[in-house]
Amino acid sequence: MEELTSEMKMRGYVPDISSVLHDMDNEEKEYNLTHHSEKIAIAFALMNIPKGEPIRVMKNLRVCGDCHVAIKYISEIKNREIIVRDSSRFHHFKHGRLQVRYTMIKFLLWLFG
Repeated sequence: MEELTSEMKMRGYVPDISSVLHDMDNEEKEYNLTHHSEKIAIAFALMNIPKGEPIRVMKNLRVCGDCHVAIKYISEIKNREIIVRDSSRFHHFKHGRLQVRYTMIKFLLWLFG
């Protein structure tokens, strides 16, 4: 995850520490952002899912703004399709771009592969 974060920062990613509401210094806030569950799940998927296969993550809470931006960078850097389903919507990235067509068909395809 550290290597990926370094690559993201080289491409312009700046962690949005305003997403962390705990009273701590900025370094700790940045560390906490790195360990959000969807980022860890995506890092695990990058190591285990073959290239060319989409990465699918389901989360029962909303994706924070920082994770949304980070996933966009990860999608671009790793040239992967990443779909994150949170409690209210799909976040579908391909080649670093957000795909905006969210339909029931897409949900069914996501669910059943």
